[in-house]
Amino acid sequence: MPTRVSKDCELADFELSKGGANHQKPKGKDDIMTTAQGAPVADDQNWLKAGARGPSLLEDHIAREKIFHFDHERIPERVVHARGYGVHGTFELTDPVPELTCAAPLTGAKGKKTPAFVRFSTVAGNKGSPDLARDVRGFAVKLYTEEGNWDIVGNNIPVFFIQDAIKFPDLIHSAKAAPDRGFPQAQTAHDNFWDFVSLSPESMNMIMWIMSDRTIPRSLRFMEGFGVHTFRLINAEGEVKFVKFHWKPRLGMQSVVWNEALKINGMDPDFHRRDMWDSIDAGDFPQWDLGLQVFDEEFAEKFEFDVLDATKIIPEEQVPIRIVGTLTLDANVENFFAETEQVAFCTSNVVPGIDFSEDPLLQGRNFSYLDTQLKRLGGPNFTHIPINAPKCPVRHFQQDGHMAMQNPKGRVNYEPNSWGSGEGAEADRGPRACPMNGFSSAPVAVSGEKVRVRSETFADHYSQARQFYISQNLVEQTHMANALTFELSKVQRMDIRKRMIGHLRHIDEGLAQEVCDGIGLPKLPDKVPAAREPITDLPESPALSILRNGPGTFKGRKLGIYVAEGADAKIVSQLKDAATEAGAMVEIIAPHIAGAKLSDGSMLEADEKIDGGPSVVYDAVAVVMSEASASRYSTDKPSTDFVNDAFAHAKFIGYVPEVEALFDNAGVWSRRDDGMIDLSGSQGAKGFIEKCADLRFWDREEVKQD
Repeated sequence: MPTRVSKDCELADFELSKGGANHQKPKGKDDIMTTAQGAPVADDQNWLKAGARGPSLLEDHIAREKIFHFDHERIPERVVHARGYGVHGTFELTDPVPELTCAAPLTGAKGKKTPAFVRFSTVAGNKGSPDLARDVRGFAVKLYTEEGNWDIVGNNIPVFFIQDAIKFPDLIHSAKAAPDRGFPQAQTAHDNFWDFVSLSPESMNMIMWIMSDRTIPRSLRFMEGFGVHTFRLINAEGEVKFVKFHWKPRLGMQSVVWNEALKINGMDPDFHRRDMWDSIDAGDFPQWDLGLQVFDEEFAEKFEFDVLDATKIIPEEQVPIRIVGTLTLDANVENFFAETEQVAFCTSNVVPGIDFSEDPLLQGRNFSYLDTQLKRLGGPNFTHIPINAPKCPVRHFQQDGHMAMQNPKGRVNYEPNSWGSGEGAEADRGPRACPMNGFSSAPVAVSGEKVRVRSETFADHYSQARQFYISQNLVEQTHMANALTFELSKVQRMDIRKRMIGHLRHIDEGLAQEVCDGIGLPKLPDKVPAAREPITDLPESPALSILRNGPGTFKGRKLGIYVAEGADAKIVSQLKDAATEAGAMVEIIAPHIAGAKLSDGSMLEADEKIDGGPSVVYDAVAVVMSEASASRYSTDKPSTDFVNDAFAHAKFIGYVPEVEALFDNAGVWSRRDDGMIDLSGSQGAKGFIEKCADLRFWDREEVKQD
């Protein structure tokens, strides 16, 4: 076989070496590619060979290094919270509380700022699972304080499935893919999960929360966050209070409906990631207020439930939330792996002024999270990774280990030592502990026999589950019943279904009957014996409802305007202006990505082609077309789906009379209601956007009767 390089190849190689079309010439020395060792690279396109068509040579250290690094790019994904998304931000103190704590971010002058990094996540799915799975969302905040890193590692739900950390492996094993078949992925609608929770009555409060709309949020920007556990605050005088941490979204809470979630996952499995990235990239920075629920031992003694029980909340009506600061997320990461994947959160990362409670789930998490970082990040020096490194000085005698980036300088690497005084005074003695300013635990008296028991004060498993359910409005209760019915319909074993409904009877007989009827059982199963009879007269807590606490604004939401040839230019302009004035984002959808020619002859470029811009990804929609265009697209499936889905998902719909043919074929023209606004009428575009502040027209949904 010939080995001579052809003239064409010679020319291509010449162009490559000279910085031709296939290779941009470096602008300067700083642009020259190097190896990881810093050596300049002449050719990154070809492995070193013995002749142009000969075997590749192992001596090519450049190719060897490149492939070596590629082969080791992946690190173990998180066992839970594998699919996450990180954002940088700042916490600003608005109400200093030195009377409660000496924690650095919560004391000092009003307006004090602390750098932050937040990672949102789903829990059960792997890194490749979709964003809109019905799942708890992780809400982990790292504050880089002047006294070290403080991690508030929480969720978008304030309670959890289990009371003791020893059950955590069982919970996650039951929710994850079955070990024999490797599925299902990122869902709980299967036998293993419902078998476990139906045999774990302590999970019932959490079950009500995860079957609510909170587990299918519209956006990461529209979620609450919770520290989940009870912690302690300690002030400079050593006085101690209990506290629970809350993050309240400035944009309010919002969720999607289940059918919508399924379609979004099919259309854009990165929906939440894209939404957060685009919002920050556009300068629309999401914000949360940090709230403290502070109470003392006296309240804890009188409270109906144990404040150390992570399956319980303290209703806001009993202990109001005090807002002390605002978290603003204003910068996307520069590299997803280096920051979002390598960030290490530990519940044990606290600063002076914050301390733990005896919550057994928290105690176990404090032990577990450090182990996790060792496994994932390769060794004990994960704090040397920039995203994990404190922004304050770090001084200790810890040394060596895998990937150590810095070690103590000088001779001294132990303590106590006598360097720095007397003979050898020239040597630095190194850091010393500081009893006055260092971290101190709350002086809590501890006594008792070593026993493996669950406190009797943890035994009520149904009362707060009932309270959460009755605190929802009828729409939300209907969604919960539908979710339970759907999930249990995917369970194959009848005994598991019956056992679960037996638990629901302790929560609400009407709910149990709805699910029973939905599954098709001939009669209600018997109640599961309760460890403690539930309290049935707990009052409603309106703060627990999403729909009772709507934001009353369309700010931060997205309007999709579907236009086609001949669309009224004035109405389109009015829609865009009204939405922008309300603080919303606008996207134009058209039959072709090039856009559409409007009534005034101008060409409006589209953001999405109708096939790739379904109504499920918008909070409200408007359809503006000429009569001819509406007739033309009345049999186009993506077009009719756009209208039909928006109607089915209770969205506000703006329209012009000319779209009758399209709406009629979509099956909604004869069903027009107050959630559909004629943009050519008296309300116009401005009135339509004002109505959109309600986010959904829930009257369109069929709900159970009160």
